[in-house]
Amino acid sequence: MNVLWLCFTVTVTLFSVDAQLNSNCNSNDSMVLKRFMDGMESAIDGWTSNSSNCCDWDGITCDSTGKDNVLIGHLHNSNPSNLVYLDVSLNYLSGNLPDFFHNFPNLTYFAAHSNNLNGGIPLSLLNSRSISSLILRNNSFSGSIELNCSAMVNLVLLDLVDNKFTGSIPNNLPSCPSLKTIDLGGNNLTGQIPESFKGFNSLCYLLLSMCNLNNLSGSLQILQNCPNLTTLVLSQSFDSEEMPSDANLQFKRLKTLMIPNCKLTGMIPVWLNGLTKLQILDLSWNELTGRIPHFLGHLQSLVYLDLSNNYLNGEIPKSLTQLPDLQFHDNPLELSLEFPVFMRRGMNGNVLRYSYGTRFPPTLDLSNNFLTGPIWPEFGNLTNLHVLNLKYNELSGTIPSNLANLTSIETLDLSHNDLTGEIPLSLVRLGMLSKFSVAYNNLTGIIPSGGQFSTFSVSSFEGNPGLCGEFVLSCVKNQESLHARVFEDIEESIISLPVWTGFGIGFLFAVILLLVLPRIRDTQNMDKFE
Repeated sequence: MNVLWLCFTVTVTLFSVDAQLNSNCNSNDSMVLKRFMDGMESAIDGWTSNSSNCCDWDGITCDSTGKDNVLIGHLHNSNPSNLVYLDVSLNYLSGNLPDFFHNFPNLTYFAAHSNNLNGGIPLSLLNSRSISSLILRNNSFSGSIELNCSAMVNLVLLDLVDNKFTGSIPNNLPSCPSLKTIDLGGNNLTGQIPESFKGFNSLCYLLLSMCNLNNLSGSLQILQNCPNLTTLVLSQSFDSEEMPSDANLQFKRLKTLMIPNCKLTGMIPVWLNGLTKLQILDLSWNELTGRIPHFLGHLQSLVYLDLSNNYLNGEIPKSLTQLPDLQFHDNPLELSLEFPVFMRRGMNGNVLRYSYGTRFPPTLDLSNNFLTGPIWPEFGNLTNLHVLNLKYNELSGTIPSNLANLTSIETLDLSHNDLTGEIPLSLVRLGMLSKFSVAYNNLTGIIPSGGQFSTFSVSSFEGNPGLCGEFVLSCVKNQESLHARVFEDIEESIISLPVWTGFGIGFLFAVILLLVLPRIRDTQNMDKFE
């Protein structure tokens, strides 16, 4: 689990404990909060109780034990504010956010996400020396982003996703000495990553999805100098640029790299070979060409690889079947997001949003390319793999029976390829399999039955004229024909025997009629009802 997120969770837990110990609300805090509520068009949920103690209201935490932490300018105040946590999110609030934060000199956490607030961020909030987490996403705040980093010395998390901010990324952000997480996605920001980011030592997570930034090559040149950067998400920002190919780019601590939905051209760059700590790589929905490089299979920590919806060709590198963290059960089975929010575009064109804790199952998604060659039997080594998506390629050969070793697999999609042969009966053993498709290949034979296969619809198998099973009547007819041929063969054999064995043959014929024929007819009837 990410250290920042762990610290954040522990902090929130401690706030809750302190709130239970604190029974008195500062009179000035109560008055300011009531004025704030009265100025809103709708009441704030949980603030309309009969309790006059604002520390009992929803979304508020006070800390009466933290008087030693009161800022120097308020040490002589006999009744200092003890409000440390304020969350007014999801309350249908509209209008401007009041400029009242100077009344809360000990406020460390403020969230007002998912409202309809507009205007600029209040100056008293931008000059807060105590605030560590500022979360204003999903509102209509506008104007330029201007932080007073000389004052905001404790700011750790800045989340301004999905607002109407304009202008460029502030070049003074590296002056905020504690700032680790920045998410400015979904705003109309333009220009480039500021040169000042070269000295951004505290930065760990940078998310700039769905902005209008340019110069990806220059941006990466700058960001590689952030020594603690572990997460970089640039989806749908650098539109139609070329993937930087500079082999000297280095991101030694990067764990998550996502640059999907940018229509990037070029090839998968060789500098990715140096990302030895990389766990999540998403370059999907671009226009990348060429082959998938073998070195991706040598990234020891890689658990999630999405190269779908590009123009990649050639065989799938066999090295991808040797990824260590997808082979051994003593490794974590899934990843969770270590950052607030990022966005990417789905198959249907809709924007997908991810938040804290969103599941990232171990995945290999190479779908919607022009890959050729076989599906390697060695894919069966990836016992930690949850999703294998190879649909819409030009893969040929048979489906390896070794895929039955994928004991953790939940999604297996091999549809829209040129696969031949039969569906291996061993796949019935895949007890975790919930999504399966081999539609539109050239498969033949009987569809396996039992296990999870009894839950799959006809759409999982359609487009294969040679397949038959409970979904396809031709299978039943073929079985009836087989039973009929068996009986005809027995009858012909009896008739063709010499006459001198008539008595014995008659006796044998009677036995067949009494024992064998009823079973054949019962089987025919059962097949009709299936």
